[in-house]
Amino acid sequence: MTSRREMRSIYIEWAKLRSKAKYSLATSDVLHYPLAEMHVRVEDLSLSPPGGYGYQPLLERLAVRANVDVDRVVHAQGTSMANHLAMAALLEPGDEILIEEPGYEAIFAAAHYLGAKIRRFPRSFEAGFQVDPREVERAISPRTRLIAITNLHNPSGVRTPDSTLKMVGEIARSLGAHVLVDEVYLESCFDSPWQSAVHLGPNFIATSSLTKAYGLTALRCGWVLAAPALAQRMWRLNDLFGVVSPYPVEQLSVMALDQLPQIAARAKKLLDTNRALLKAFLDSRKDLLAIWPEAGAIVFPQLTTGHADAFCQLLAEKYETSVVPGRFFDGPEHFRIGVGGETETVREGLSRVGAALDEFAAKA
Repeated sequence: MTSRREMRSIYIEWAKLRSKAKYSLATSDVLHYPLAEMHVRVEDLSLSPPGGYGYQPLLERLAVRANVDVDRVVHAQGTSMANHLAMAALLEPGDEILIEEPGYEAIFAAAHYLGAKIRRFPRSFEAGFQVDPREVERAISPRTRLIAITNLHNPSGVRTPDSTLKMVGEIARSLGAHVLVDEVYLESCFDSPWQSAVHLGPNFIATSSLTKAYGLTALRCGWVLAAPALAQRMWRLNDLFGVVSPYPVEQLSVMALDQLPQIAARAKKLLDTNRALLKAFLDSRKDLLAIWPEAGAIVFPQLTTGHADAFCQLLAEKYETSVVPGRFFDGPEHFRIGVGGETETVREGLSRVGAALDEFAAKA
């Protein structure tokens, strides 16, 4: 068994060290927003934080945006730390957490680090990667303290309806468990009104950030939405991890939230263009099967023949293009494509994926 000092996220490690390519389709966020377009002046920033738990102007803006009281908001360093805080606040060593499969590797790596026993419920390709409450009910046990769901689903980009989440919430509530919904990709649903899952019931917790949908990754502006007592517990837990956030980054996050409509418009225009390219590409390929998501920058196609690892290696080494091997999401016959980058990079990257698929099929 892996010791705690050896724990790591194999996916994040790969993303940092091995995902780089001339034509990268391995990222899941949107092209970084230029700082110059935020019209930031150095004199607007300060190195003298006010102290306390959280920067009040930032918490107030996040609360208004989520339509919750300020005492339900916890600021965190990206969605990853938000998820970590939520799990750490709810799980004791030996408690069970029920996590979707396929799923985001960093979530169950963190749960494993916290000493939780991990159970899985399937989101099958045959069912369009949708959450089936009956599968949740079959997999849950009296020891389950938390159910973790990503919405939009990472890696497929599929959206889970509120009606389904409510049913999952009722299953969890019957056993005294909570539901954690990672909503970082839901921010990309620019054309579909939505509210956070935290409004679906008292046992829901939601996490998100500005990192994926808006091209604001470097701000690491993440948050948890939870009941006030649970939120306070997370603030105190964060004293062991992040302690305080960089004050200039908190100030920049406030500026970004104040300008979010124009930042979102830029992201939407880019994704609309790039998603059209991706849809046309997938429709042209008989050697890929894919569930088309209604929004977001990612899709999780399945190879009809061959192993995705071998294909990804060929694509990277010969065609200078990267996608994410599906093994990082429990789907070794799949790979994840991300189209949030520059349009010409996406266009050329998809062309190279096509050429690599042709060669791969010929060799097979």
